Amino acid sequence: MTMASTSSSSYGSAAEDIKSKARQTLDSASEAAGDARAQVEEVAGHVKGAIDRSVKEQPVTTLLVAAAVGFVIGALWKS
Repeated sequence: MTMASTSSSSYGSAAEDIKSKARQTLDSASEAAGDARAQVEEVAGHVKGAIDRSVKEQPVTTLLVAAAVGFVIGALWKS
């Protein structure tokens, strides 16, 4: 084996190692994103349920809270 073929084979195996690690990292990130999505959907379902209950049990209070939140967000958006 010549020096050039030894160097190119070591570069090839290093490139394969990098590709393998990149795939593992991408797979891990994809799995984490899926888990995060599931958690966000679960929280969104809980929030929706709480809002629905609030609207049914205390409609005026819910409306006033929504108006206050809208006012605060509007004031922050302006500045």
